[in-house]
Amino acid sequence: MTVLVDSDILIEVSRGKNAEIVSKWIGLSDSDAAVLYSPVSIAELWAGARPNEFDALNNLFQSLTCSPIDEQVGRDAGIYLHRYRRSHGLEIADALIAASAIANNAELWTQNRKHYPMKEISFFG
Repeated sequence: MTVLVDSDILIEVSRGKNAEIVSKWIGLSDSDAAVLYSPVSIAELWAGARPNEFDALNNLFQSLTCSPIDEQVGRDAGIYLHRYRRSHGLEIADALIAASAIANNAELWTQNRKHYPMKEISFFG
């Protein structure tokens, strides 16, 4: 199994305040699943990071695999934006994360399923 972790989950894991998410994270970490993140997520987390969180973020991302954004992911994200921007308020960050999950045949772990109206998305959890 492959799981792409959305920014909201990574924030919860890095802060360690949501016991349910931390418990699922530990279970996922102990499994043989490949755990991916998008460069979009690292940008979002670093943009909102407090100086006292820098070490925790570095450690968190070192334990994961970055899913690159290539031409196909960009093209698919553009198609999703065209399809869902007006009807669902889809933003580019979520379109890129969705396209990355699909490109990697990964289940998407997010608390914001409404941000991902794509029929092709499989959710984790």
